[in-house]
Amino acid sequence: MAWKLMPPLLLLAWFSAPVCSARDRTDLLNVCMDAKHHKTKPGPEDKLHGQCTPWRKNACCSVSTSQELHKDTSLLYNFNWDHCGKMEPACKRHFIQDTCLYECSPNLGPWIQQVNDSWRRERFRNVPLCKEDCESWWEDCRTSYTCKSDWHKGWNWTSGSNKCPAEAVCRTFESYFPTPAALCEGLWSHSYRVSQYSRGSGRCIQMWFEPAQGNPNEEVARFYALAMTSGAMLHGTGPLLLSLALMLQLWLLD
Repeated sequence: MAWKLMPPLLLLAWFSAPVCSARDRTDLLNVCMDAKHHKTKPGPEDKLHGQCTPWRKNACCSVSTSQELHKDTSLLYNFNWDHCGKMEPACKRHFIQDTCLYECSPNLGPWIQQVNDSWRRERFRNVPLCKEDCESWWEDCRTSYTCKSDWHKGWNWTSGSNKCPAEAVCRTFESYFPTPAALCEGLWSHSYRVSQYSRGSGRCIQMWFEPAQGNPNEEVARFYALAMTSGAMLHGTGPLLLSLALMLQLWLLD
């Protein structure tokens, strides 16, 4: 009887052993998106400009990209922040910081998804943004003006830069984004989701941080990468292990 048990038990044990996911966990860490201005691999950029300097030790953006994105109408995307009159400086600094995070951060791997855009092959989606970063963004921008609640699409580009659509009306940010979540989650088609965690928790991405104290987003990326790959492994092997268990029962009945 014992010899009959050996083949199915060996097979069950082999499949029960830890396996690598289709995308190894390290592929989610210290990576750059495949997008318009991103470097292929992150690395030091000692002369990053202005608000992008926190990423100097390890960046997905070049010096020229960091310089260009600070301009009111940047040549990176020809996007004009002042499409409804002059944006308040306190508000604009959040958009610059948002762009620095997008262009420079190597810690967004767990949220990178493939897309079929003409200008990029990847984007990030549902990045858990620390609640304080979202709240201060909304608070500093609520009295500035815009004409749209989704800035990813629907602009008039006939002039070469974004203009409000003919039917759109310039109103305060608060009119288009009545809550912090409406702004942070709706602005770029759910690039972010507002986390319930606070800055320094290790569970949410910080748009702002002090580089002298290290990059806190490295720990956050590691946490979510491990959670994602562990979940994928369990999800992928569960049905297979159940099938093998049923095969073992049938074998014993034979």
